[in-house]
Amino acid sequence: MPRRSASTRTPTALVETDIYTPSADHPVRVRPIVVRADSQYVPHSHRWSQLAYCSSGIVDVTLLTPRSMVFVVPSSRAVWIPAGVQHTISVLETAQFHTLYVDDSVVREQWKDCRLLAVSALMRELILAFDCAALPPAREALLSGLLLDEIGRADTHGLSVPMPDPLTGDKRLRALCERILRAPSQRATLAQWAADIGASESTVARQFRDELGLNYKQWRQQVALAHALPLLARGASVRQVAQACGYASESAFTVVFKAALGTAPGHFQGRKKD
Repeated sequence: MPRRSASTRTPTALVETDIYTPSADHPVRVRPIVVRADSQYVPHSHRWSQLAYCSSGIVDVTLLTPRSMVFVVPSSRAVWIPAGVQHTISVLETAQFHTLYVDDSVVREQWKDCRLLAVSALMRELILAFDCAALPPAREALLSGLLLDEIGRADTHGLSVPMPDPLTGDKRLRALCERILRAPSQRATLAQWAADIGASESTVARQFRDELGLNYKQWRQQVALAHALPLLARGASVRQVAQACGYASESAFTVVFKAALGTAPGHFQGRKKD
């Protein structure tokens, strides 16, 4: 996954704290923490479901089970991670992180899969309202019910990069995907990429559909968007980001970006502007 320059920090082990453990009486807990850029949590899982959300900054959440997948998460999105799913979190830009831990007693059947959610203004305010040392029981119950209802109503969005399974997936396809991730600015066709790994274009096209659930063009677009967000956050111009992501023009990149994220690239820019 495209990230900032490699960090020399040792990945951090997540320490569970009882006050954040959800239960039937307290089905939603919010754990706030500020995490610095280039921080990373070692692979782990929880006994409960969680919603990974940052009110500022950008993180990527890599799911290791049941299938390998990377979600890039700006402040307008959150990742739903069911109980028992092993994952790791890397911080692309210093983030105000708010992790919602949700007890199984209130998890709906349709929430059993990982998904990327659009964070509405109401959901954001509910999460922040929950970020309190002590809530009166009646207020906690009201906030929990409304927050869970808002999660259930949230639109889902695709800003993930599925990857072939490291154990059971096709090794040539994984090598191709890793090469594209390392060189998102290259505009090679699928036929050219396939030739590089000694496979036919039709074979690789079928593998994309069968193993990743996307065609090559769709998958390549996800790579570009994932690569774009941290660049924008660090202040690169839209033109520079478009070139770095392999787009021939700034306008073409902007159209794709707005269609995927619902807002213009400039919304995610850091201090430097065009």
